[in-house]
Amino acid sequence: MNKKLVTLAVAAAMAVPAAAMADATLYGKLNVGINYVDQDNGFEGWGLSDNKAVRPLVSPFITTPQGPANRIGVKGSEDLGNGMKAIYQIELGFSLSDSNNYATNSGASETLTMRNTFAGLSGNWGTLLAGRHDTPLKISTGPLDLFADTLADYNNTVGFQDIRADNAIAYISPSFSGFTFAAAVHAGGGATFGGDYNIESDSLAEAYSFAGIYKNGPWYASLAYEGLDKELSYDKVSSEFINRDVFVIDSPLPGFNYPVLTASESFEGTETWGKWRVGLGILDWNGFTLTGIYENWQDALWVDGIDANLWNIQAGYTFGNFMVKAAYGDTNVEYDLADNDYNWTTWVFGVDYNMSKRTKAFLLYTDNAADDLCDLDECSTDWNGFQLGMMHNF
Repeated sequence: MNKKLVTLAVAAAMAVPAAAMADATLYGKLNVGINYVDQDNGFEGWGLSDNKAVRPLVSPFITTPQGPANRIGVKGSEDLGNGMKAIYQIELGFSLSDSNNYATNSGASETLTMRNTFAGLSGNWGTLLAGRHDTPLKISTGPLDLFADTLADYNNTVGFQDIRADNAIAYISPSFSGFTFAAAVHAGGGATFGGDYNIESDSLAEAYSFAGIYKNGPWYASLAYEGLDKELSYDKVSSEFINRDVFVIDSPLPGFNYPVLTASESFEGTETWGKWRVGLGILDWNGFTLTGIYENWQDALWVDGIDANLWNIQAGYTFGNFMVKAAYGDTNVEYDLADNDYNWTTWVFGVDYNMSKRTKAFLLYTDNAADDLCDLDECSTDWNGFQLGMMHNF
């Protein structure tokens, strides 16, 4: 439950003048877990949720366990009259433990990350905002992940690509008998998908995302599309070719038939990396929940012929303060010039115990395995993990 800011100390901590905080609300989420993770040819052992040892960068198509998303924020609104409000939100992400794995204070400092942070207007016509925000594609299936913000979040396991975009302009419609529409564009501003610089990334709509959502009682359905234009893909100016050094693996996995180019090589790319996502759910119907998500990538990484199909099914049943739940998913990547496809399967089992409306404890186990990635044991990317944790919302 959100609480009103009532002290100058909190206002000072949020670095906002006290006079401007009169109608502001402080909120957040604390999420900590004790993990045991076993990665083939990687980390094996205990750690807290923010342990970076379990986050190697291997490939956009290979999932890796990650820590939870802790956050703190302040949000509010001002009544402008005639049914219109000015709205704002400042949200920061942070670590509860030392994600750099320093055993002592050796001078390293943890950094805050920006989450959804924006200003805008809201009225009977909907909401218009500008700043940093989840894309409509990401929003469209958020309620369908029963393992969100855990080791088994569907981004960690299946590999769905949820984006929180900078330089975003977004519109969210009011509800029309349960139907809501959302649209957003991302202004390039010289940025690339990999965080480098490209002066040709100059469009107001370098990326764009649309979603239609229906929610009525326990019934939930969504359809979304997201396009990332090729100027976001590289850090060298070119009108015809894309350089892949942003995405190239420094030491390619031995035996893996996915084509990897050196930093000096280029290829003719496609205009748009497109992603379709469909979500369906029955949410808390007499204690029973069933969700399904399907996502299709077209010309992934802006390469002709690299397509991917990702899907995930989750089910849960609530009785008393407990919820038992499970998930199964699959990712299949097809490339026209490769000798074999890449297939990834994942399953999860977990139990939640709701201590209150704001606090819950949870226990889960997840197993994730790749088929046909390569022919050698030393390049296996399989991993499994156990997590005991607690979440508190305020």
